[in-house]
Amino acid sequence: MIELEARPTQAEFASVIGVSQQNVSALMADGKLPTGGTWAELLTAYCNRLREVAAGRMSGELGGLDLVQERAGLAKAQREAQELKNAVARGEFAPIGILADVLGLASSAIVDRMDQFEGQVRKACPDLPQEVLLIVLRIMADARNEWIRSTSQLVNKEVEAMAQLDADETAAFDIRAGSAEEGDAA
Repeated sequence: MIELEARPTQAEFASVIGVSQQNVSALMADGKLPTGGTWAELLTAYCNRLREVAAGRMSGELGGLDLVQERAGLAKAQREAQELKNAVARGEFAPIGILADVLGLASSAIVDRMDQFEGQVRKACPDLPQEVLLIVLRIMADARNEWIRSTSQLVNKEVEAMAQLDADETAAFDIRAGSAEEGDAA
């Protein structure tokens, strides 16, 4: 039988609660358990600490894991993954590489049609004055060049935006990881 007013050694207390003496020593050094406390004081402090950790109110416990934040992060990742799957299923989302390829193919098809324009006009309107044909061809060439420039500019802009978003997310992750490391060091 344990006398609750007696003062156990760290090894005795560790044996009763099922941890190593080093863990008890670390808890006392961190001020989470009273140094030199009675059985009653140590057990009360240890049970209170377990309740706080279980409720998620003590961050940095359990090897640096904050269970509430970990669960929230997991739920967010699962929600984002499901939103992505839904967007793909609705045809609202595709990887930027695929979109760039499709846009390139569409541009190529338009450019090919524009390149055939002169031959088709000469065949359909052999009496069309050369000056008029040159004006129309110049307008078509300008339109083709603008189409190519605009589509490549849009693709580049989107790729840069995605790269910036990835960089921002990485920086945010680094900041969170850095603050967690600083909290552990404190």
